[in-house]
Amino acid sequence: MSQQRILVVEDEAEIAGYLRRGLSFEGYAVETAADGQAALIAARERPPDVIVLDVMLPKIDGFEVAKRIRTASDVPIIMLTARDAVPDRVQGLEVGADDYLVKPFAFEELLARVKAQLRRVHGRNTGNVLRYGPLQMDVSAHETTIGSRRVELTAKEYELLELFIRHPQQVLTRDIIYDRVWGYDFGGESNIIEVYVRYLRQKLESNSESRLIHTVRGVGYILREDQEHESS
Repeated sequence: MSQQRILVVEDEAEIAGYLRRGLSFEGYAVETAADGQAALIAARERPPDVIVLDVMLPKIDGFEVAKRIRTASDVPIIMLTARDAVPDRVQGLEVGADDYLVKPFAFEELLARVKAQLRRVHGRNTGNVLRYGPLQMDVSAHETTIGSRRVELTAKEYELLELFIRHPQQVLTRDIIYDRVWGYDFGGESNIIEVYVRYLRQKLESNSESRLIHTVRGVGYILREDQEHESS
């Protein structure tokens, strides 16, 4: 098995060196980039398996880097920042980050999150095909179809839809969705779930297909084929 590649994007040389040494010691092939422009070039020319991305970067900030990478790739992105405010965490996740770590942090925590992202992408449910109505998700191939049409999803969209298809006809509360998909409790301070449900609906219904993800007002969402009692 080839070495898994990690791109560390950090403009503070001391931190970048610390992460490079630690991750290399754990057996990963590590590349570093000191600014957003270099990060985009590295991600395009030498695609990594995970990106560890600082927010405060020269030339192009981490939010914009994550946004641009996410338009072309589903690579897991773990954002690092000294900012601890909820809006900054929300912004990072909304532009496509998969996880968020606030400085200062323990290397062991970062390592655990890197391993979790690698497991999620590379090792989960080999050969498993999930079906509900016209919807089908091949977890091993990371492919989604509705009817005969293939649906292209980002990593986070896929993860959210997988949660729904694993619990069909079951109301999933906002708290459950936050915990299972984002791992953060934003309470009522973020509309990130609504945003991603809207993305999924647009993609699943782009050929005038019937709605599958329904709103249960004041509670959460449910995956079902019938359209009775739709709230929005």
